[in-house]
Amino acid sequence: GYLLGLVMLIMMRKSFSSRFYMGRVWAVIKLTLLFLKELVLSNISVLKLIIKPKMQIRPAIFAMPTVLEKDWEITLLSIMITLTPGTLVMDISPDNKTLYIHALNIREINEMIDGIRNSFEQVIKEVSE
Repeated sequence: GYLLGLVMLIMMRKSFSSRFYMGRVWAVIKLTLLFLKELVLSNISVLKLIIKPKMQIRPAIFAMPTVLEKDWEITLLSIMITLTPGTLVMDISPDNKTLYIHALNIREINEMIDGIRNSFEQVIKEVSE
């Protein structure tokens, strides 16, 4: 019954004014998988830093402007950044347009901002559309 209903909804999706819900479900799955991938990669990166006899880290605090508007989107982005080892959201500007992030080891600030923007922020926008 579910599959038949899903097929009918797919066939009739052009008559609905809102987005088809399976697109949002897929976006949530994509966001979850992206977060798990980033979590594993950052854990490995932090482990490599810790294992080295001489820690050569370049910690930095930087401001990252965001295009997210809803409170839950900004909160989700902040949580995902904070839960990723080596990064921490320290503060959010009063107008909710800038996140202040501390990173344990950073090569280039713009590279870090682009990485967050092209991964977490982009997929969160897909979920909320």
